[in-house]
Formats: sequence, C-alpha cells, structure tokens
Amino acid sequence: MASLNNHLSVIVSILSLLAFSSNAQLSPTFYATTCPNLQTIVRSAMRQAVAGEARLGASILRLFFHDCFVNGCDGSILLDDTATFTGEKNAAPNRNSARGFEVIDTIKTNVEAACKGTVSCADILALATRDGVVLLGGPSWTVPLGRRDARTASQSAANSQIPSPFSDLSTLTSMFAAKGLSARDLTVLSGGHTIGQAQCQFFRTRIYNETNIDATFAAARRANCPASGGDSTLAPLDSLTPTRFDNGYYADLVNRRGLLHSDQVLFNGGSQDALVRTYSGNNAAFFRDFAAAMVKLGNVSPLTGTRGEIRRNCRVVN
Repeated sequence: MASLNNHLSVIVSILSLLAFSSNAQLSPTFYATTCPNLQTIVRSAMRQAVAGEARLGASILRLFFHDCFVNGCDGSILLDDTATFTGEKNAAPNRNSARGFEVIDTIKTNVEAACKGTVSCADILALATRDGVVLLGGPSWTVPLGRRDARTASQSAANSQIPSPFSDLSTLTSMFAAKGLSARDLTVLSGGHTIGQAQCQFFRTRIYNETNIDATFAAARRANCPASGGDSTLAPLDSLTPTRFDNGYYADLVNRRGLLHSDQVLFNGGSQDALVRTYSGNNAAFFRDFAAAMVKLGNVSPLTGTRGEIRRNCRVVN
C-alpha cells in the first residue's frame, strides 16, 4: 500500500511539474484575443522611430539583451530610479549608454489605448527588438509572448552579469553559459553589433594597445578617439554597413577590424574562428541562426502566470 501511495505521489508530482512547465511556456498567440492588433501597433511605432534615427533599432536590441541578462527578460531595465527604488539604468553597462526608453514609452501608450492593462512592457520590448532588426534589413522571427513585468530590479546584477566590452572569450562563454546560452549563441548574438555604435572609452585600449588589429583601421579610429578625453565620441561597430543588419560585422572580424576587444576575441585563433568565417561568407546562415538565438535569448527566465505584473507605465512599478 505504501508502495502504491509512493507511486501515486510520484505521478502527481510529475503531473504538477508538467502543468507548471506548460504554464511557464510563452506562446506567439498569447494576445491573439486580448490584444489582436498588438504587433501592428508595435511595428508602426518602430517604423516611425527607425525612420527618424536608424540607430534606435540597435539601441532597442541592446536594451533587450541587457534586460534578459539580468534576472531574465522581465522589463526590469525599463524601471527608473526613484528616492526609494534603485533600478538598472545607472549600472555601469547602462549609464549614459542605454537608450531608446522613449520609444518603448510611446509603444506602451499606444498599446494601452488599444488594450488597457493587458500587454507587459517585457513583451513590448521583445516585439520592438524584432521589428527594429527587420526594419534595418535583418531577419524576422516569431516572438513567443506572455512575459510579465518585474516589480524589482538589480543594479548589482546588471554590474556583474552583463558582459563587458573588455571581456575575453572564456569570460564571455561562461557568462552566456550562466544564462543557458552556448558559445555558438554568443557568436551569433554578438552579430547584433552589425548595427549600432560604441563610445570611445570602450574601444580606446583596443585601438591604441592591441596588436591583433588592422593598422589602417586603428589609425582611422584614433582620429576620432584621442588617447585621453573624448570618452563619449561614437564609432560604428560595423565599419562596412553600420545601419544595415547584415553579416558585415563578421567580415570586419576576419579582417581584424573588430571595434571592441570582446568582438575581436571571437576571431583570434580560438574556438569561434570557424563559425565567424562561416557567417562572414554566408549571410543566410547568420540570419537563420540569429533568429533562432533571439528566441532562445527571449526565453531566459521570464516571469509568467501570476508572477510579476502588467505595468501601466514601463518606468514605474504599479
């Protein structure tokens, strides 16, 4: 009898786990009945934003990446600091560089007008990220939805868990592994640097001190990034097509023109060289793998079910 009870207990436990994992899964059709025009609303606002400034596509992509790497894709990066709340915007990886928050505000306002109190800021950020990539010529993917918004944020986790532009390959690989992402995911997601720009302070050491760099490229970058001062001066992460989402980033790496140390370590006699070379010559392979890796990134520890909340304003907890 005890054996039977134990057996039944195990079955109940397994069923409970299955039920939980089912509840925790995101779905592309999550808002199909509650906010059927959601994707049209997001795409329209992103089209307007990117038409005004192409760089915003890259800025939103970076927001999503920095959000997902800190306690999962929960919209915590969108929360403002207040007298009683410390968010992630002033963590070192985000301070004076994370941008695009106003675009998310606009989308949220438009979504709330159509479907009040229904769609999370975390899901809006996920959709806006996909649309920004597409609008700059990149691949599309089906975005699983159903994330809820965090009521908390962690400046300390943002400081310690978001990869640094000065990181070596082993550190990057470990930091991605901690989020359930492989070395291949690291290399393909780094391809997001085919758009966007970086500040001089983050590549100065590379262009002045490193040797695995094309001399002409280094000299050109030094012209706008002095050995001291000019910390916030910008340079494109992709020297070939900085506002078009393509495989130019990998061609730069093969030619030793990676802007950041953390870019060039992907092609420097190590484990990712072959994949970088593949992507540099095969845009379709890069697009296919990037789309799949973005879905994987978006599945990092989301809040679902009754956890978290649906924020009314993306900047503040309800």
